[in-house]
Amino acid sequence: MVEPGKTCPIEGHWKAGCCIVDIDKMPYFTRLILFLFCLMVLVESRKPRRKRWTGQLEMPKPSNSYKKNLDMTKIGTGKPQQLLRVDDHDFSMRPAFGAFPFRSHAFFLKDTFIWGPAIPVGVDVQVESLDSISEVDMDFTMTLYLRHYWKDERLAFPSTSNKSMTFDGRLVKKIWVPDVFFVHSKRSFIHDTTTDNIMLRVFPDGHVLYSMRITVTAMCNMDFSHFPLDSQTCSLELESYAYTDEDLMLYWKNGDESLKTDEKISLSQFLIQKFHTTSRLAFYSSTGWYNRLYINFTLHRHIFFFLLQTYFPATLMVMLSWVSFWIDHKAVPARVSLGITTVLTMSTIITGVNASMPRVSYIKAVDIYLWVSFVFVFLSVLEYAAVNYLTTVQEWKERKLREKVPCMCGMPHSKTMMLDGSCSESEANSLAGYPRNHILTEEEKQDKIVVHLALGSESSSSRKRGLLKGQVGLRLFQNTHAIDKYSRLIFPASYIFFNLIYWSVFS
Repeated sequence: MVEPGKTCPIEGHWKAGCCIVDIDKMPYFTRLILFLFCLMVLVESRKPRRKRWTGQLEMPKPSNSYKKNLDMTKIGTGKPQQLLRVDDHDFSMRPAFGAFPFRSHAFFLKDTFIWGPAIPVGVDVQVESLDSISEVDMDFTMTLYLRHYWKDERLAFPSTSNKSMTFDGRLVKKIWVPDVFFVHSKRSFIHDTTTDNIMLRVFPDGHVLYSMRITVTAMCNMDFSHFPLDSQTCSLELESYAYTDEDLMLYWKNGDESLKTDEKISLSQFLIQKFHTTSRLAFYSSTGWYNRLYINFTLHRHIFFFLLQTYFPATLMVMLSWVSFWIDHKAVPARVSLGITTVLTMSTIITGVNASMPRVSYIKAVDIYLWVSFVFVFLSVLEYAAVNYLTTVQEWKERKLREKVPCMCGMPHSKTMMLDGSCSESEANSLAGYPRNHILTEEEKQDKIVVHLALGSESSSSRKRGLLKGQVGLRLFQNTHAIDKYSRLIFPASYIFFNLIYWSVFS
């Protein structure tokens, strides 16, 4: 065997390197082994070569037309962590931290990094629902979408079509995100059904959108001095926990347009009047100044519920207490039971209202109305007590007069006497100042006969003074039903006047 283009110096031999091998003189077994070895070398030479340092296959270089159409964001075989180079950076540091190296002549400041500028983090919020307002706990519960916007150049990646990449919450634990928390929050959580409601969107230039769905219960300082004719203003406050304004600048991304609400948001007891945003710096003596964002909303309470449950029943109880003024003062069980019933009902209404309210140390508007109504009901009971007492005193005095002065029919008119059943009607009429032929009814006898006690030892002047002083008192004693007559006008007029003042001041 002779290679093409070569000559063998010795006939029957083959030149291989510097050695001349005589194939014909080799044994058959040796030639078989040599043939198998050459076959193996030929097979291995046809396999693709591998890089010794990576262990990856050598791929053919793409053409220029392929490079133009290549979009790294659409390659399914690549890993996002390798594309974003997450493992190549220390994401425990904020973006732009230590971005400006400088060398100092001092030996202990060589290769020192100075702090970079504060990273701006934009925020916008979409309120999904305002779940509840609690007057007893003085808090509110809100569900919202919280979104952050910032730029982290460490997450930049090459892309010709400028397409973004979207990830779920698993990547959030490997990169830097703002540590925003809710100030004065009592309870809050990120929704996790069916998975964590977290979205991370990264753009080729390093801009990041970080969105979460959160339900938060926060404190709201309420003023109940005008309850239930009140309006409440509550705020949800956002702030960075660790980074001061020198490291992180928190701001509303689009100003007032950064806060959006669902049109279907409604509450049973409140009317949502206004949503707006504000921002300012908050100072802590131990740590410094922080940027704080506010979500403010104003609520106006619906009054119709309290009109039906509180004001209207209280007014009816007051009006019911006035019914006793038209009942005869001798019907003691009817008037007493009516007064006690209205007083107890007013006490129940006051207790029910206070049970659903916090125990504040100041007087509420509803307290003023209920307690004034309670006073009116209580005064109606005292009014009957006064009428009953004056009636008892009158009867007692009349009984004493009957015991002291017996009836003396035919006595001259200058002498006064007590009228009882032993005198005839004509003599009784003459005593009352009427002619003998005029007959009085029983009601006229009670209302118009004035009884005087004649004391012979007293002078005429002393009798006149006694008559002038006791004239009004005697009329009240004899006409006790006049107190009820005046109460029928005074009580309703006073209560109407109170209502005019109350609703003009608090509404």
